[in-house]
Amino acid sequence: MKLITTILFLIFNLTLFAQSNQFAGEYQRTLEDTQNKHLIEYKLTLNQDGTFLFHSYSKINGGVPPEVNKYGKGKWTAKDNLITFSSNKQEDFDAKYTLDFNKSTARFVTKNPRDKSDKIVKTRLTFLESGIFWMERIDIFKI
Repeated sequence: MKLITTILFLIFNLTLFAQSNQFAGEYQRTLEDTQNKHLIEYKLTLNQDGTFLFHSYSKINGGVPPEVNKYGKGKWTAKDNLITFSSNKQEDFDAKYTLDFNKSTARFVTKNPRDKSDKIVKTRLTFLESGIFWMERIDIFKI
């Protein structure tokens, strides 16, 4: 009986680990206006250990200042296809990491495995809500 319980426990833990595997990775989005020489880049890394790093870079021609780098970090959790981000004020904030991802939720979007059509669906995170106003409704694609 102990052996069966142990095996079931191990299988359960492996399935949990496998589910977080599909979310972990690097995501990126680049918005570029070549005519006016504007550039905005978002990079998000979801680590296997449940932590994340975010970097936003913007270079706006005629902007003050012309180049801006913003960083954020914290922890992420997944339930179904929703990823919830959180940042601890004592651990995750300093002079470099200033973005507050508390109250941020993103949906993991990928092609349904049962969909056998030729339709191409890029794997992405769509931010549904965020305390950072410019992050809402942003899609960041997995690379």
